[in-house]
Amino acid sequence: MRLTDEEDAILNGSAGPIRARAMAHIVEVGRFFDAERLVEVSQAHIMADTEALGETGVAYLEGLAAADWEDRRVVIPTITDPRGADFKAYDRIRHDRAIVTLEERARDAFMALGVMMTDTCINYQTIMPPVKGEHLAFGDTGVCIYSNSVFGARTNYEGGPSALASALTARAPAYGFHLDRNRRATQRVIVEAELADYLDWGALGALIGERMGSYFEVPYVEGINAANSDQLKHFGAAMASYGSTALYHVAGLTPEADEALDGREVPEIKLNRADIDSYADRFRREDDTLDVVVFAVPQLSLIELGELAGHLDGRRVVDGTTLIATTNPEMKSAADRMGITKRIEDAGGILLEGVCYYQMHARELAEANGWHRLMTNSAKLTNTIAGYGYAPMVASMARCVDSAVAGRVV
Repeated sequence: MRLTDEEDAILNGSAGPIRARAMAHIVEVGRFFDAERLVEVSQAHIMADTEALGETGVAYLEGLAAADWEDRRVVIPTITDPRGADFKAYDRIRHDRAIVTLEERARDAFMALGVMMTDTCINYQTIMPPVKGEHLAFGDTGVCIYSNSVFGARTNYEGGPSALASALTARAPAYGFHLDRNRRATQRVIVEAELADYLDWGALGALIGERMGSYFEVPYVEGINAANSDQLKHFGAAMASYGSTALYHVAGLTPEADEALDGREVPEIKLNRADIDSYADRFRREDDTLDVVVFAVPQLSLIELGELAGHLDGRRVVDGTTLIATTNPEMKSAADRMGITKRIEDAGGILLEGVCYYQMHARELAEANGWHRLMTNSAKLTNTIAGYGYAPMVASMARCVDSAVAGRVV
């Protein structure tokens, strides 16, 4: 690997031991992926909830936070993924106080490093969206695929330690989706169906992701004539979850689509309405029991929160069933100001901020509340939550709300 004089100096301690260790980490990751050089990055997004960190990870952050400011501070704008607890509402869902305390310690350590506690997986809808060609060190898979695909920015999936190392050095290894050659389409997907609600978009993303053979597969999607930010959010998040896919192109919509095929012939996949409907059929159950309805993963935009409030207006979630929605602090503040939060909570729902369901110790929540049967409109959550002991079912937002009001799957 070829380092610049500045990078080599940092590696050898010119900027202190913390940055030297961070640069060594980046170099080792780069060598693993056969990177020939590093690339300068302008933003970092860190996945580091306490379910991933544990006591050891939090103690490591606290060790960094104890160093002198000039040695420990991040050198590029650095933000955080959702946390593991909503500090303002954890008691409403019987969150273990020990988990909350660990989250508070992690928060304090990050703030001491100069990290902005945005606590969001939808920073692209809220905080400084990246631009085409901008090199990033982003962590959350939904954040990465949206930034790569919809904006034409450049990032790989960076684990928490790697994103933090980039935040401390403004560098990342130049491999994967930082390079032009890896951003070209490898498969063509022809969609022969009209997409209705967010579930359809998530189902389509899941089906495409399942058909990708590796992280470096890049689908080129045809047949989608229009899409908004929330639709592409569900589409990409599900694709990334089911396929580890980090980049897609949509003909006529995304910024790099025109040059993605470059006249090449690539394998072709066709997906129709029956395929999309079959996704939800996988999760059908014989009984209609229901414990918790969750709108999250990714966090909800202000538009989605307004839609949810509209479905709940004049209705009430039945006793014995819990309805939870999650968003980031900025969206929550706006929802409070606009009366959206009140409409959701007057109907018996719970709106949490700064968290996302599968990252907030979901197994412990299930045990504390007696939850097993979960209903959601998120394909990504459906894919991840079974590993935490839930029996998930996926449906449209409207049907999920109808079920929460009825206290059973309808």
